[in-house]
Amino acid sequence: MIKSMTGYGTGLAENQTVKYTVEIKSLNSKFLELSLRLPKQISDKELTLRAESGKLIERGKVNITVTAEYADQAATSSTINETLFKKYYTQLKHLADAVGDEQSPLLQIALQMPDVVGSNEAETDEEEAKVLFEAFHRAIEKFNQFRLDEGNVLREDLQKRVEDIMAFQREVEAVDGDRIPLIRERIAQYMDTAVGKENVDMNRFEQELIYYIDKLDITEEKVRLNTHCAYFLDALKAPNPSGKKLGFISQEMGREINTLGSKANNAHIQQIVVRMKEELEKIKEQLLNVL
Repeated sequence: MIKSMTGYGTGLAENQTVKYTVEIKSLNSKFLELSLRLPKQISDKELTLRAESGKLIERGKVNITVTAEYADQAATSSTINETLFKKYYTQLKHLADAVGDEQSPLLQIALQMPDVVGSNEAETDEEEAKVLFEAFHRAIEKFNQFRLDEGNVLREDLQKRVEDIMAFQREVEAVDGDRIPLIRERIAQYMDTAVGKENVDMNRFEQELIYYIDKLDITEEKVRLNTHCAYFLDALKAPNPSGKKLGFISQEMGREINTLGSKANNAHIQQIVVRMKEELEKIKEQLLNVL
């Protein structure tokens, strides 16, 4: 089953003290780009959350937001150091009186001085940590299910497009049967008109014709393209298919399609090749979002 790199999940857990809500969002990225937004009360858990995210999310541009609601809001409220505040205020008032300034908002300035306003924050205790990680793993579970559901849609689309390329290849094979005889006939007619049939060295003509036609032969490209397409479909069915692996296979498919188009020397085949390329481009776009 393939997974999409696009994902979303939320998880909630609580006890008598606190309720944690974890929200996870992700978009496609070549690597894991992790952004964490945590309340200050649980900043000591950031490294652990990052390590867990790296193992469980693997890849993508991921935003994780954690919010905390405490039953006792006073436990996390800010506090004012009255002694320090009075000291700052007295000094500021003395300076204002000395310069004759009666307009300065001394109360606001004093509150903004260093260490006047503090917080009752403390490190998360073990019980709170259990609640936090319970919410986190619930969010991960929903997040991964979202990725799997999106992956199923991607798999069906990718499979259909590869099967379309294989159908186009069968069209190429139908046209290719008559291509070489027509080329041989056209060249022979050209030589008869240009130099006259009686002036043509038929042995030399046959040698040159074989060399030329060999350059236009697309049998090898058709075989390799069919092999790559079959390999792609097998890789889609693997237990843990990789978007990078599928991307490498699609590159090989692209090489064969390009070579097939350049060697075909046939307007109908080149039109079919254009349709193959359109499908391949859509495949590559979809693979950017496969984990």
